[in-house]
Amino acid sequence: MKIEIWSDVVCPWCYIGKRRFEEALERFEHRDDVEVEWKAFELDPTAPAVRTGNDVERLAQKYGMSLDQAQAAQDRVARLADDEGLTFDFSIARSGNSFDAHRLIHLAAERGGAAAQDAMKERLFRAYFSEGEAIGERDTLVRLATEVAVGDDGARLTPDEVRAVLESDTFGDAVRDDEREAQQFGISGVPFFVVDRTYGVSGAQPADALLEVLDTAWDEAHPRTVLTPAGREGEACEGDDCIV
Repeated sequence: MKIEIWSDVVCPWCYIGKRRFEEALERFEHRDDVEVEWKAFELDPTAPAVRTGNDVERLAQKYGMSLDQAQAAQDRVARLADDEGLTFDFSIARSGNSFDAHRLIHLAAERGGAAAQDAMKERLFRAYFSEGEAIGERDTLVRLATEVAVGDDGARLTPDEVRAVLESDTFGDAVRDDEREAQQFGISGVPFFVVDRTYGVSGAQPADALLEVLDTAWDEAHPRTVLTPAGREGEACEGDDCIV
């Protein structure tokens, strides 16, 4: 089973959704047969490397809220994150463009496969939401990327390797391909989960709901065959026709 997840590293629901998905996957009977691939999605492709100004004010202006309402909305998301074992500190968040971050997620996947890609995604999420790191700044990205293990032996990317990618167009096409696929699927918000190119799940759904989708998709792809010995039908109860 393959699960593709479109998300952005500056999306709070994407980080919450990641934790809920991980809980569902941990409880899934066939988790060892699941391949997970993270797909790029930019919530604001026009964003500068690092935004200036107050995030609460920007949120209020964007959605026509009062400052108190915007602050309450952020506080609510932070509480929900806490329920998932995450620490969100919007007061130190440094919003900005996520295109280069997505390129590094692709770099990690090329170097170390799904595990390395997931580790890079997790590191960037934590850096932005918990540590106040500017994930749109290339010097910051170089430092963060070299902290991530991309091999079973603990091997890490080198600063020169990461910087070479960031100062080139490498993996830019891969990010754009992800985004084109999102348009083809009609994805306008994230997180968005696609299971075996058959089921789509929008939003940071509860773990129980995600597990139900996994079970349904697995059963559909692996129907059980009922075997009956040749020439014989075994006795069985159907409906209320049995005497008890």
